[in-house]
Amino acid sequence: MNITKKDIDSLNAVLTVEISKDDYSDKVESILKNYRKNANIPGFRKGHVPMGMVKKQYGTAVLVEEVNKLLQDNLHKYLTEEKLDVLGNPIPKNEKDVDWNAENFTFEFDLGLAPEFDVDVKGKKAVTRYKIVADDKMIDNQVESIRKQYGKLIAKDKVEDGDEITGTFTSDENDIDKPTTFSTEIIKGKKQLKALKDAKIGDVITLKTKGLFNDDHDNQKHLGVSHDDAHGLDIKVDFKVEEINTREMAEMNQEFFDKLFGEGEVTSEEELRAKIKEDAEKQFEQQSDQKLLNDVVEDLIENTKFDLPTEFLQKWIQVSGEKPMTEEEAKAEYERSEKGLRYQLIEGKIRNENDLQVSFDELKDYSKQMIKAQMAQFGNTNPSDEELDGIAARILSNEEEVKRMTEQLNTNKMLEFFKENAKLKEKEVSYDDFIKEAYS
Repeated sequence: MNITKKDIDSLNAVLTVEISKDDYSDKVESILKNYRKNANIPGFRKGHVPMGMVKKQYGTAVLVEEVNKLLQDNLHKYLTEEKLDVLGNPIPKNEKDVDWNAENFTFEFDLGLAPEFDVDVKGKKAVTRYKIVADDKMIDNQVESIRKQYGKLIAKDKVEDGDEITGTFTSDENDIDKPTTFSTEIIKGKKQLKALKDAKIGDVITLKTKGLFNDDHDNQKHLGVSHDDAHGLDIKVDFKVEEINTREMAEMNQEFFDKLFGEGEVTSEEELRAKIKEDAEKQFEQQSDQKLLNDVVEDLIENTKFDLPTEFLQKWIQVSGEKPMTEEEAKAEYERSEKGLRYQLIEGKIRNENDLQVSFDELKDYSKQMIKAQMAQFGNTNPSDEELDGIAARILSNEEEVKRMTEQLNTNKMLEFFKENAKLKEKEVSYDDFIKEAYS
């Protein structure tokens, strides 16, 4: 067998694979002899079928299978030994022209080669790294919400602002029969709110759903309609008022603090507010990190210039899927996936040049950290190493779990690398300003 590569340009090449009779004949002959031993053909005793008949019936199929095995094994070996960085897989050029009655075969394959390029992580323009702070307004709202949550329900006869109303929405025409509880604070429509305030327990009032709630998603939650129907829902529903309650906020005392954070962990309103601020900003950091990662990735894709073997990749997309595509479909799919492919190449280069691969020990430690966090939620705050190792071993035997955790670790490593090496500028903002600025 002989394999040669001819470069078309820096991104495209043609592999020629020459297979002679000596490469496959012994294997094919051995398989056909086994076929002869086990063949059941009318008129012949088992094991005594003429070899010529066996070759006539099975010879071409066995030949094709063995030659294809040789091709795949030796192509992979060649690409590995020559350290060729290819995109996609080799695409056969002449498979329809092969004469399987010949003794020697020549196969040609198109190759798409990965481009050579440099990555400048620092870049020319600094990427914004947001530091999201919980401002006084947010902390005030959170304190009020928690005090309401842990406060007392007091029954009422008349609805006022901020009260909770329990009842049932019905509509025979639209198949709605949904018990629910909601606060007047989520009611948007002025006419609907007035009708609710005028109602007493036991009353049935008719409400328009258009503009009823501040958020159309609440139609799904409180009326029981589907997600698709919730948006812009414009029907009439009946609502029977069954309970009216107001929440008396919990007192800011030690009993309240202990319920929230455990005995003695927080002893004053100032400490409560500090704890709420700390917890909120930890959650904000995850959103800030995701935004930073997205922005650095976009910057790298935009500013790392290199060509791709476009025609090859479009052809590979066309023929490599479960269902063959037309040229137009393959071109459209390539345009959708080109940015992702570019980042895969950029990320791969960064990982290789900076040794950012995930090791098994890192994967094991990461799985144990996840297990400890989950166990802590159920009150087991001090599991033994033996217990952790046993659970981790079971998780690491699950291929899908390993893949998922590896992706998470890879993402974490890239994020930390960008934090340390990318050109960043920090900007402190409130959460509301972050949402407006980052996702306007």
